Amino acid sequence: MTGALPAAWLAGAGLGIGLWLTVVRLPFLRPRTFTERIAPQLRSGAPGSRLLTSADITPFGPLERVFRPVLHSAVARLERLNPAAPALYKRLERTGRQTTVVEFRSEQVLYAATGLAAGAAAGVWLVFNGRISVPGVVLLAAAGGILGYLLRDYLLTKAISRRQASMLAEFPSLAEMMALAVSAGESAGGALERVSRTANGELAGEFGRVLAQTRSGVPLLTALADLSQRTQLAPLARFIDGISVAIERGTPLADVMRAQAQDVRDLAKRELMETAGKKEIAMMVPLVFGVLPLTVLFAIYPGLSLLRIGL
Repeated sequence: MTGALPAAWLAGAGLGIGLWLTVVRLPFLRPRTFTERIAPQLRSGAPGSRLLTSADITPFGPLERVFRPVLHSAVARLERLNPAAPALYKRLERTGRQTTVVEFRSEQVLYAATGLAAGAAAGVWLVFNGRISVPGVVLLAAAGGILGYLLRDYLLTKAISRRQASMLAEFPSLAEMMALAVSAGESAGGALERVSRTANGELAGEFGRVLAQTRSGVPLLTALADLSQRTQLAPLARFIDGISVAIERGTPLADVMRAQAQDVRDLAKRELMETAGKKEIAMMVPLVFGVLPLTVLFAIYPGLSLLRIGL
């Protein structure tokens, strides 16, 4: 009877949550947002059926589509009291995706719920085997939920790091291309257009975004400053500052671009040398702790064998 009690609790909790979701999300009980009210007037008259379009691929599949409305409304209310939302918005911008703060918080809640469920399932299994008690199940479930919540933030940090590394790898060649375009008589906007049209990658996409802002009426210097704030890369910020100063003061842009491209090349060489130095030190680890002791052993073992035979 004691072993079946946790399973009964989980079944009752699942039934209660399911009934609560069913009742709360009924159309006549759910308040309609302003977006939902004006959606029929703004919807385009596409002749195709929406049932024929491919469904959005989500990390948790149908489970995420079921719980997303409730989590979205709950997190949207909590985000009004969260002072860290602007900092999180900047981090999401650095990933290059169109994810809002509310959507990210909803994903964090889903990750936490998944970790909570995994910890609870592991705890119930351990209870059935008699290894832990019911308070241990609570602690294990709480630990799983916390780890799931932190995992989503860790994945965001890794995505930012990967994108920044990709942009730094693209930066020298794109700077060279812009310098050549300006030397050939193109303006700064024309050089950006040429780079965004001929190159592919994260940084080329950011240049395309700057070009789209300028075409919509934003000044070029303002769009470049937004790019510097959005990417948070020191080499790119110095490159943009040099271009901005040259445009403001009327300095020949071709000379400035060539000098900036040379600085970028020197930076790439310096980073390559630093990476090579780190790799060289890392390569010494298996040599010192693996190959060298084995060589010494091969050299000493025959002598030890002869001494043992002589004794």
